Amino acid sequence: MEIYDYIDSHSSKASEALDWVVRQTHLRTNHARMLSGRVQGEFLKILVQISGASRVLELGTFTGYSAICLASGLPEGGHLDTLELNDELEDVILEGFERAGVSEKITLHLGDCKQTLERMRKEGTPEYDIVYMDANKREYSEYYELVFDLVRHGGLILADNVLWDGKVCQEPLPQDKQTVSIARFNDMVASDTRVESLILPLRDGLTLIRKL
Repeated sequence: MEIYDYIDSHSSKASEALDWVVRQTHLRTNHARMLSGRVQGEFLKILVQISGASRVLELGTFTGYSAICLASGLPEGGHLDTLELNDELEDVILEGFERAGVSEKITLHLGDCKQTLERMRKEGTPEYDIVYMDANKREYSEYYELVFDLVRHGGLILADNVLWDGKVCQEPLPQDKQTVSIARFNDMVASDTRVESLILPLRDGLTLIRKL
């Protein structure tokens, strides 16, 4: 669409490392559509910077594009924990981090997101300033409850793909598991008195949630 081309052409350019991640994602996976993309990546980076976040948690690394953007916004001494289920992506993820110069800021946790989050809760992990959710859409509601206590008061939870190609707005609601689960998550957040939230029409929808 012309409007998206205009936005893209008038936003900051991606780094060589991010361009490399894009190329490798197209070469090594069949799911390049899952990349956050340059505009959303720059938004994530700037949000980390302006919020003053020093501890960030990401659910769903994929090939590392958004992780690099989040880590690039961190101050010296800041840290990102990123969780990914698919261990076959480890090589491209770690090489991307190295090329971007953010390896020392990131810890990659391979394994099931829910199991890793449950372990973090039991271990008493220090609170995060920002949590970015972009993993299994069918488990968003469960992720939300698991990460909630890991976020400091005043901290942010971001959830990607919450418009799901507009399917959440259709009547009757499509009954595939992803659409039903995202719609349930959206309703949960909208009615949660512990937070204030806003859905941004960025790419496939990004919910910005502030814990009160």
